Amino acid sequence: MASQTYKQYAVLASSTLSFTVCFMVWMMLGVVGIPLKQQLGLNETEFGILAATPVLSGSLVRVPLGIWTDKFGGRIVLFVLMLSTVIPIYLMEFATQYWQFLVIGLFIGLAGGSFSVGTPYVARWFPRNKQGLAMGVFGAGNSGAAVNKFVAPAIMAAAGWTMVPQVYAGVMLATALLFWFFSYHDPRHVASGSVTFADQLKVLRDPRVWRYSQYYSVVFGGYVGLSLWLTKYYVGEYGFDLKTAAFLAACFSLPGGVLRAIGGWMSDRFGAYKTTWWVMWVLWVCFFVLSYPQTEMVVTTIKGPMSLHMGLNHSLFTLVLFVAGIAMAVGKASVFKFISNDFTDNIGAVSGVVGLAGGLGGFLLPILFGALLDLTGVRSSAFMLMYGTVCVSLVWMHYSFKPLAREEESRQLAEARR
Repeated sequence: MASQTYKQYAVLASSTLSFTVCFMVWMMLGVVGIPLKQQLGLNETEFGILAATPVLSGSLVRVPLGIWTDKFGGRIVLFVLMLSTVIPIYLMEFATQYWQFLVIGLFIGLAGGSFSVGTPYVARWFPRNKQGLAMGVFGAGNSGAAVNKFVAPAIMAAAGWTMVPQVYAGVMLATALLFWFFSYHDPRHVASGSVTFADQLKVLRDPRVWRYSQYYSVVFGGYVGLSLWLTKYYVGEYGFDLKTAAFLAACFSLPGGVLRAIGGWMSDRFGAYKTTWWVMWVLWVCFFVLSYPQTEMVVTTIKGPMSLHMGLNHSLFTLVLFVAGIAMAVGKASVFKFISNDFTDNIGAVSGVVGLAGGLGGFLLPILFGALLDLTGVRSSAFMLMYGTVCVSLVWMHYSFKPLAREEESRQLAEARR
């Protein structure tokens, strides 16, 4: 019989791999949608809807999936979830009309619900003082967004966009089987049979759930929205080809996923409140800089007109995005440290709700990015919107979490004296 330590890390490794593949599939239309935009003659708003459709369904299923995980265990729920997406992924290559891609996108989007399954599943295999790091390692599967940006353009360059769903369907099936054979189930990790669906939903009355949802809609929703939008942004703003644009966009997506484990460690070490607070300030600075559009000005001087150009070149733009990606990675982990601290017995239900809020943010943002671009013609309007959301978040956090900050400092001081 395998030791408890082996089971812990086998569950963590197999779950993280599975989540990475699920996230890769979830983000596929952010790249595949670019040739489809030309093929179907879509405007910017329609492209935003196409890219975000999987995010909608993946968000809506997070609450029931989290509750089912509490009730039945993460192993069976995640395995069935992954299998349910294989056929819809494969069918995408046969779609020819816009509505067909939207419908298939909704079914593919179920893969995005894997987060609210894996988070409580992994967390319960580790003691509380290591749950932040464990959930951070699992959450590093967000890097599937970057994997998609490396893999999909290469496949499209070699065999066209229709090959992408064929390859992704095969990868999803193989990953589901690997997960089943290398994961474990512990009956002690499921809710008792006397706990009903309604009982688990009662936790939603707690105002802390909605506070954490607001944070997550910024750090995760913003990450998803930008991951879907940035490849196209690089193509339009800087004139790169698809492969180069996807590679540069991965400079945001990769740290935004992989470094989530560091966010888990920081949350364990410094506390969820302090970590999240500094994340918001870093994002405030980044989005302020990114919001400035490419600007040409003519200044009248004593020697005559003088032309000035202001704007970020692609190198500086990518560097600031890289920093924003790191901050979002840390923030995604710190929000779930709040949940593991405050809702030990209902991690699945609460993570489902918070994940829903973040996912809905990721669904709405690409649509709003497209609408703003159609309305203003300014590509950096996407970052102006993100800057506004962070401003609201900082104000709300300041007034909502003052008492929590004092409680957290008191708890850490008491633990240090022991």
